[in-house]
Amino acid sequence: MKKLINISELSKSLNLINSKTKKPSNYILRYWEKEFKEIKPIILKKRRYYSQKQVDIIRLIKFLLKNKGMTIRGVKYVLKSNINNLDDYDSYGLKADYHKENIREKSKTILEKVKKIKKYGKKISH
Repeated sequence: MKKLINISELSKSLNLINSKTKKPSNYILRYWEKEFKEIKPIILKKRRYYSQKQVDIIRLIKFLLKNKGMTIRGVKYVLKSNINNLDDYDSYGLKADYHKENIREKSKTILEKVKKIKKYGKKISH
């Protein structure tokens, strides 16, 4: 079975956190569900869960809205126009920027883990 992620975990991973209360801003994801037909969570026992494919779509939507400053209408247009085909001809396209940012974030995470290992050393089990 594929791993599903709940709405709070997704909010935290997207850094959608209320700065005052430090709680996940799940309302943003629920709002995006209403705006973007591409987001269809699985609802089990009245809780929202997202597949990896859904998480990827939501990450792209967040990137376009927050990082690129696009409007919801603009993001809808990009999603409808099948941006993958557009990027075959334009390496500096929106999707390319998204993937660059995604790789940059993953690289930072890996680098932080390597630094922790160097600082504290690898635990030796006997």
